[in-house]
Amino acid sequence: MPQSKVQSLLDTINRVIVGKEQQVRLLVAGLLARGHVLLEDLPGMGKTVLAKTLAQSVGGTFSRIQFTSDLLPSDVVGLHYFNPKTSEFELRRGPAFADVLLADEINRATPRTQSGLLEAMEERQVTIEGITLELPQTFFTIATQNPIESEGTYPLPEAQLDRFLFRLSLGYGSREDAREMMRRFRTDTPLEKVEPVINTGELVQMQQAVREVHVSEAVENYIIDLTEASRAHKAVQVGISPRAMLSMVRAAQAMAYIAGRSFVLPDDVKEIVPALFAHRIVLTMEAELHVLEHEVVDEILRSVPAPVEEGARG
Repeated sequence: MPQSKVQSLLDTINRVIVGKEQQVRLLVAGLLARGHVLLEDLPGMGKTVLAKTLAQSVGGTFSRIQFTSDLLPSDVVGLHYFNPKTSEFELRRGPAFADVLLADEINRATPRTQSGLLEAMEERQVTIEGITLELPQTFFTIATQNPIESEGTYPLPEAQLDRFLFRLSLGYGSREDAREMMRRFRTDTPLEKVEPVINTGELVQMQQAVREVHVSEAVENYIIDLTEASRAHKAVQVGISPRAMLSMVRAAQAMAYIAGRSFVLPDDVKEIVPALFAHRIVLTMEAELHVLEHEVVDEILRSVPAPVEEGARG
C-alpha cells in the first residue's frame, strides 16, 4: 500500500509537470525525508505550479510568499495585534503555518527576514514575541531564486543554504516535452484537476517509515568517504558539514523507500549527491575562476569507489 501511494503521488505530479521525472522524484524524496528544497531557476519554469501540485496531491494547505526587500519577519511567521473590538491582543498566524510553503524569490528579502525562516525550517516551530508555536508536522518549504539576477538581491548565507536538503533546477525541456506541454495546457490547466492521493496523516506515516529503511555499514562508509572527499578536494574551501552528512543518510533512505526497497543501495546515494552537495561546498577563490560546483561534485563522485551491492544490502 505505501509503495502504491508513493507511485500515485509521483504520477499525479508528473501529469502536470512535463519531462521532469528525476526532479519530481527528488522533490518527493525531500518531502519524505522531512527536508526542504531550493529551486534555482529562471522565471516561468513552473516552480509555482510544481509547489501547488505537490500541496494539492497530499491534501495539504498551501501558502505562497512573494519575498521583497520590504518584507518583514512578521509577514512570514505572524504577529500579535490589538483588536479594538475585544480590547485584547490576538494572534494572527503568518503564511508559514502551512503544509507546503512556497518562498518565492527568497533572495530578494533582507537577511533579517530570511533568518525568520531558519527556525521554522530547522525546528518546525516559530517564536512570536516570546511565544513558541508548533508548525504542521508536514511543514515543507520550497524556496525559489533566480540564479542570474543579482540586482536588489541578498545572497543566502551558507548557514541558510545548509538548511535546504536539495537544490534543484527544472530547466528547459526537450522539443517533445515542449510539444506535450502545449497539448496538455491547450484546453485547460491540469493543475485544476489534481485531487489528493494521500492525506497529511498518511504522509506522516510515510516519513516515519523512511527512517526505518536499513542503511548497511558499507553504505555508511560510502557516505563518510564522500563527505571526507568533499573536504579534501583541492578546489574546495569548505566541504560537507556533519548536518549535511546526516541529511544524506535520510535522503538516501527516502530514495530507497520511493523505489519500494527496505534498504539503501549506493545508487540511491549517487542520485542524491549532486542535488545535495553543489549548494553546500564552497570553492576556493582560485577554483571559482575555472570550475563550477557541479563539476567538482562530479569529480568527487568519480573519485570515491562505491561498495558492491551485496555489501550494501548487508
